[in-house]
Amino acid sequence: MTESKYLTAPIPSKKMPAGIPYILTNEAAERFAFYGMRCILVFFMTHLLKSASGQLGPMTDEQGKFWFHLFVSAVYFMPLIGALLSDIWLAKYRTIIYFSIIYCFGFFALTVDHTRLGLATGLVLIAVGSGIIKPCVSANVGDQFGKTNQRLMPKIYSWFYFSINLGAFLSNFFVPILLDRYGPTVAFGVPCGFMLLATIAFWAGRKKFVHIPRGGVKFVKECFSGEGLRALAKLSVIYVFVAPFWALFDQIDSAWMLQAEKMNRHLLFFELEPTQIVAANPLMIMLLIPVFSYVIYPAINKVFPLTALRKVGIGLFVAALSFVVPALIEARITGGARPNILWLILAYLILTSAEVMVSITCLEFSYTQAPKKMKSFIMAVFLLSISLGNAFTAIVNWFIQNPDGSSKLPGASYYWFFTIVMLVTAVLFIPVAMRYRVKDYIQDEASGKSGD
Repeated sequence: MTESKYLTAPIPSKKMPAGIPYILTNEAAERFAFYGMRCILVFFMTHLLKSASGQLGPMTDEQGKFWFHLFVSAVYFMPLIGALLSDIWLAKYRTIIYFSIIYCFGFFALTVDHTRLGLATGLVLIAVGSGIIKPCVSANVGDQFGKTNQRLMPKIYSWFYFSINLGAFLSNFFVPILLDRYGPTVAFGVPCGFMLLATIAFWAGRKKFVHIPRGGVKFVKECFSGEGLRALAKLSVIYVFVAPFWALFDQIDSAWMLQAEKMNRHLLFFELEPTQIVAANPLMIMLLIPVFSYVIYPAINKVFPLTALRKVGIGLFVAALSFVVPALIEARITGGARPNILWLILAYLILTSAEVMVSITCLEFSYTQAPKKMKSFIMAVFLLSISLGNAFTAIVNWFIQNPDGSSKLPGASYYWFFTIVMLVTAVLFIPVAMRYRVKDYIQDEASGKSGD
């Protein structure tokens, strides 16, 4: 296979790029696989994990949270390697295909081996596969657009995020049921099948995609040029302030799930599994994206111009507010009460609102602010903020463990700690955002007449 077989630049057109349906299908299926595995991971480690002899050998809650956030940190560190592989050597398409196959083997390991060896093997392969393809997939969306249809890019990034959350919602709702009824073999096996489907869908769209050629030596030169270093430095400062957001956000699969176990989970006529509560996040994302796009953002724009960085700044304050709710919930639980799960769903609503403002905005902002040969690399640096946030949470959970199994941040104090961290970060972000100077970089189009 050679890159010359495919379109290497966007064709001037006002229409939606032909490869978008394949990208959205791939993303929805891959996210079903990843989030289906992820939503049951802490529960699996703290309840169902087996020893080498086949006997139950689960982790403590603090150990489960530590290893979960270490795994997520690894997933979002690997994009740096993926971006370098893609931009210097393989280009985006081949990077995604090759490492999607490794990704599939990771799910297979979790499916067939429920000991610590199987867990370690599966999570390492998933971290490598998922992490390496991640910046390439995100940047590949923007590569499909040229100047003529650039106006459609924000809409497609919203649909891209919608597809992520459609896959996440379906898996977060159904995979815990599979775990409860059929055990970890089926619960990990179904995501394995969806990852295989995602790989096939991306391969099927190969002739529809714009394949931006690898940067090679030009990529290295651009990265270390004055312009490349300036863009990297400017964005890196922003990402440092975004990292604490992810330290809070990714606890919906760890601390918030463990808190849900201690709550009254009866909702209408059924009882939610503690691992199912995380499904509230992607469901709310799908509902809130149009609300923010067509109602909230236009309303704020009437008061003051709502730039990308202002969206992020507001989102950081909202994220701090979201952790106040589980702090109050935990205080009631320590007082012997069993609060209804609706209170935690309120926390999800607040945190998901913050996610719309921070995560979606950062995805598009990272693409437009990255020089043309550095799209995947800059996307990887953005994803590194998620790695740093989860590394911070893992370190906190490691250091708060006492030898007797108790915690140095017991009860509500754990949640108040992260609330304060987020609030301080949001305040300090204001002058940083005010000093940032925006400069957009969009891919050049192929020569030819404009389409309809």
